[in-house]
Amino acid sequence: MEFNHVTVLLNETVDSINVKEGGLYADLTLGGGGHTSLILQRGGSVVGIDRDITAIQNAKERFQGKDFTAVHNNFSNIKEIAENLNIEKFDGIIADLGVSSPQLDDASRGFSYMQDAPLDMRMDRSDTLTAKEVVNEYSPQELFRVISCYGEERWASRIVNFIIEQRNKASIETTFQLVDIIKAAIPLSARKDGPHPAKRTFQAIRIEVNGELKILEQAVHDGVQLLKKGGRMSVITFHSLEDRIIKKAFADLEKGCTCPKEFPVCVCGNKPSVKSITRKPLLPSEAELNENPRARSSKLRTVEKII
Repeated sequence: MEFNHVTVLLNETVDSINVKEGGLYADLTLGGGGHTSLILQRGGSVVGIDRDITAIQNAKERFQGKDFTAVHNNFSNIKEIAENLNIEKFDGIIADLGVSSPQLDDASRGFSYMQDAPLDMRMDRSDTLTAKEVVNEYSPQELFRVISCYGEERWASRIVNFIIEQRNKASIETTFQLVDIIKAAIPLSARKDGPHPAKRTFQAIRIEVNGELKILEQAVHDGVQLLKKGGRMSVITFHSLEDRIIKKAFADLEKGCTCPKEFPVCVCGNKPSVKSITRKPLLPSEAELNENPRARSSKLRTVEKII
């Protein structure tokens, strides 16, 4: 399958890391390779990481002969990846935390509530946990935690009750089966406005299946450690939970000190390791939103290593 993807905040992201000729950069979420392509065009070399083997295979073909290394792995293992490649430091690191368009558009992957498919949602298809298992085997309490916390869905309790009622009759196998359950659970008056009624629940289950939020904070800290002084890390988020985690991780690194607020003086000795380049996140332009509506909720944050 060809991995075509409209890259979000393309120029803004690559501009933010100050690509220089001969510099070494890590693209933690390779996807369709849009950011990587522009970095290569500007004279940088890239280590591209992705959990999706299809993205890796397409990038190997697309960037054959370029100063590019593809790594099929989870970016949470960035330290191990750098060590295996004998890399001490990067000049810049980027991450685009959105689901790639090909993953959404390929019905067989089960990410989309707009196409019928088996409930899957795995970014790395060698992983064992699927959306089907979450929907059919999680306890009511676990399902409520996932949908309410990761989806920030106000109707989580009703949706869980409807899922439990249905799966007690027969296993829920497909995306459209789940969509119908969600639509039945959410009152019609609440479905008239706003996004698709299944959007938040599908987002929540996808995050759970792929463990997306659990790895973010540590990955930021590990990534910053692997930056050269003056190197930059830029992260694109697509929903409030991701953005909150990235914002806090960057703020903690910028603050340095981890002493309790009530301490009159610092005793931990931790120094700030980054400075913020984007006090407020960069957002997509109207022109980009017109071209690519999926960019609507994206935010770009950047920090620079100072020690």
